[in-house]
Amino acid sequence: MEPGPPGCSRPAEPGPRLRRLCGADQEASVALLSRARAEAELQRCVPAVAAVLPAGGSGERMGVPTPKQFCPILDRPLISYTLQALERVCWIKDIVVAVTRENMETMKGIIQRYQHQRISLVEAGVTRHRSIFSGLKALAQDQPDSQLSKPEVVIIHDAVRPFVEEDVLLKVVTAAKEHGAAGAIRPLVSTVICPSADGCLDQSLERARHRASEMPQAFLFDVIYEAYQQCSDYDLEFGTECLHLALKYCHIKAKLVEGSPDLWKVTYKRDLYAAESIIKERISQQICMVMDTKEDEELVGHRLEEMLKNEFSHVKVTSGALGHTGRDLQQIILEQCYNFVCVNVGAYEFEETQKLLDVLKESDLSILYPVVVISVHFLDCKSVPFGQKMENLMQIREFAKEVKKRNILLCGLLIYYPQDEQKLQDSLRQGATIIATLIKERNSGLVGQLLVA
Repeated sequence: MEPGPPGCSRPAEPGPRLRRLCGADQEASVALLSRARAEAELQRCVPAVAAVLPAGGSGERMGVPTPKQFCPILDRPLISYTLQALERVCWIKDIVVAVTRENMETMKGIIQRYQHQRISLVEAGVTRHRSIFSGLKALAQDQPDSQLSKPEVVIIHDAVRPFVEEDVLLKVVTAAKEHGAAGAIRPLVSTVICPSADGCLDQSLERARHRASEMPQAFLFDVIYEAYQQCSDYDLEFGTECLHLALKYCHIKAKLVEGSPDLWKVTYKRDLYAAESIIKERISQQICMVMDTKEDEELVGHRLEEMLKNEFSHVKVTSGALGHTGRDLQQIILEQCYNFVCVNVGAYEFEETQKLLDVLKESDLSILYPVVVISVHFLDCKSVPFGQKMENLMQIREFAKEVKKRNILLCGLLIYYPQDEQKLQDSLRQGATIIATLIKERNSGLVGQLLVA
């Protein structure tokens, strides 16, 4: 067994383990302390919990050479998103991942690159049940090479269900402690029918009376471990339902918990696109605008802000030069905002944008998700010759090439003023649409481009 890297749990919100930023805001410290106290209280109330993820599948149904758990979404393996979802739950002490021997080094690389914590690796079996059994053995104290402590409750979850939320995990764990076993369920989408030997309809189940078994599932550890120890070779080879093993071998009737629509399993290639769409939507809800209000005599930056409020759920603004608002920006970074609009009024240099990029690189915010930065330039078309403006603004390509290595996607947007009121309104509206598209699509092919509204 490969023990996971040492360290404390990750933040409750999704995001990387950020480095300490100098001069952190006092309010941010108070918020973090309050959250730590809440997490400590929750850990006190919840039993000792571990999780097992079988991740030895070959992805045969997906029809791609790469096992689906390692297929990239936004250039990051799918399994990394699932690990992130479990890691942000402070009361899950250990996460055991069962992977095949040939993918062991790949998995170690994922853990290191994305700074996953509390992860231990075991070798997967040739079937799903055998892989789960390997994970349970790693948590059992009766194994001579065990380096993990036995939990009271163990969660079993699929490596390719990345959108599991803490409330569902807590519900199945609480139910498992009371009933011995529990699992998430969802209404059936299609009616289940049984064909006869000659391929004709034999019988049909009444859809309203049945449910689809989903993940996560949770068990008292002693119950599910005993079930697997008694399990027949046939069950280990062909079985898929863990709740059934607890019922068959330990006579434990699982408590069924209504799950959320997000518990679906990435199974087919089209599911990868759906998962990517969900992730993009989640990280594109809010933006941070960085602008120097003293330079914005025409208030064009604030007028753009109003346009952007029609495109995004949350628009935060840090006013003044970056050198004076570093604490505000650090707090926004700690809150995991992945979208930034740096507004430059009157100037065509990238000094303010460069400062923003330096702060982002120092924060390591872009480890888990690509961060979009849009450098907006409001230029008076009469003050500087057009050719000189464009020559200076084309520096964005060099900046973009450098920061793309850090998973930061930099684009430029040029808006001219003064214009007559209607033309300026149209330009601002078009600029807001361009910004929204760049952020929501996160198209790396547009990195380094200078767009004009």
